[in-house]
Amino acid sequence: MRKGVKAAVVGGVVVVLLGGAGYGAYSVVSALNGSVVAGGASPVRTGPPDADEVQETTRKFFAAWEKGDARTAASYTNYPVEAQALLSAYGTDAHISQVAITPGKASGTTVPFSVKATVSYDGTGKPLSYRSQLSVVRGVSTHRPLVDWQPSVVYPGLEKGDTLVTGPSDAAPIEAVDRDGVVLTKEDYPPLGPILDELRAKYGDKAGGSPAVELRVRHTGSGAADTPLVTLTEGRPGTLRTTISARAQAAAEAAVQRFAESSVVAVQASTGEVLAVANHRQDAFNAAFLGRLAPGSTMKIISAATLIDNGITTANGPAPCPETAVWQSQTFRNLTGMTPDEHATLSDSFARSCNTAFVKYADEVTVDLLTREAEDRFGLGRDNWKTGIPSFDGSVPASGGPDTAANLIGQGQVQMSPLNMASVTATAITGRFRQPVLVPQSLDGRELAQAQGLSAGTVAQLRQMMHRTATSGTAAAAMSGLSGDIGAKTGSAEVDGQAVSNSWFTGYRNDVTAAAMVQSGGHGGDAAGPVVAAVLRAAG
Repeated sequence: MRKGVKAAVVGGVVVVLLGGAGYGAYSVVSALNGSVVAGGASPVRTGPPDADEVQETTRKFFAAWEKGDARTAASYTNYPVEAQALLSAYGTDAHISQVAITPGKASGTTVPFSVKATVSYDGTGKPLSYRSQLSVVRGVSTHRPLVDWQPSVVYPGLEKGDTLVTGPSDAAPIEAVDRDGVVLTKEDYPPLGPILDELRAKYGDKAGGSPAVELRVRHTGSGAADTPLVTLTEGRPGTLRTTISARAQAAAEAAVQRFAESSVVAVQASTGEVLAVANHRQDAFNAAFLGRLAPGSTMKIISAATLIDNGITTANGPAPCPETAVWQSQTFRNLTGMTPDEHATLSDSFARSCNTAFVKYADEVTVDLLTREAEDRFGLGRDNWKTGIPSFDGSVPASGGPDTAANLIGQGQVQMSPLNMASVTATAITGRFRQPVLVPQSLDGRELAQAQGLSAGTVAQLRQMMHRTATSGTAAAAMSGLSGDIGAKTGSAEVDGQAVSNSWFTGYRNDVTAAAMVQSGGHGGDAAGPVVAAVLRAAG
């Protein structure tokens, strides 16, 4: 042993004494694992928290939360700043008190728990009870066991940017009714729930009601309308008439349930009134109105109109369908199994959804020609639609390079929502662009978007091509059995990094148009097609 170093064995641990004038400390060397801890400090703990640590951490966190001590409770989390803000709002802004938390049986580091409390405001109180859960993790720098902070710990479903508030609602409650006076509720029409919240936020004060006092979620991050949770004092609802058809809405909601991540919109072609809107998604996003995705070959309705309106070809004019088409070094192909047809007309290629036929015309389509057609004639891409709730107006940018050709077949930089494509179909079969609306314009006098529309000659050709597609083309299987005046267009949109294409379909029956999108749904007729057909069967 080195000079100045002495050793002794105490209780199975080797105590090394470091001699010399500069050594006033000692080190403890474990005889079992050899770890050295300077100054007698406890060893640093690593790995997932054990059962004792989980129990102790949650006990302290719950105790501080129950007392309304947001700062202390937050100190037991891995994001104390965010936690303190929401826990403080829980007591001050949401007026929640008398909190009693009962932990359940832990599963590893996850602890379920139940909360019973009271929400009170201006002398009125109501009980609040719910269940949630939390997880305990090891702090990255502190190595302490800490509650893994998520807003949903405080209340299920809360997301980043959400908070809880109690007080008079920003808008009076509404009793939304359909075009025939049928009451529309979240309970009867669940997919309408977020949309009814949007309508209440915007039109509650115009419907003639008085505000309620309620506990609600304020979505400060997303900007969505508040979500009511507990009503302390009932407001007086005002009646808000919508353009929805309860019958079409019920059919739309049933149809989207067949496919995950699906959305559909139905519109009355002659008026632009929205008859149905439904989403079946894991989130509450209104993709039917706000989706921004490549629409695939449903875009060929606008592309065909562009070719006709600019004298490039006609429905019965040439549109050869080769096996491949090259534009600026990018090769475009058709769906597997499509037989080339060098003598095809535009109607032939439209009904078969031949990509190469449209790409071949990219030489004759200037960079902004498709953009001008979409904006001037179909009312798209100007960001001026006022439907009654937030909506996306479509986007057909003047893209150069390979995107000039890709845009013609609904890929490239083109983005649409089902609402946009239902409107495109309405314009195609009537010749007039009527901006879609969910509530009557007379309710608030808002200025609706305008567009030039299409000539009677173009309309006749588009209707002929869409009718052929629905009766003997790619949309025939989905549209079979539908009576009346019908037409359709299918679309499949490839997405980078996605194994299966998005399924798109738009169609009409008499005076009703509908469009649907199913993410990762495959070919247009396979998933989106049956959704549209079901809605048209009920509403058309």
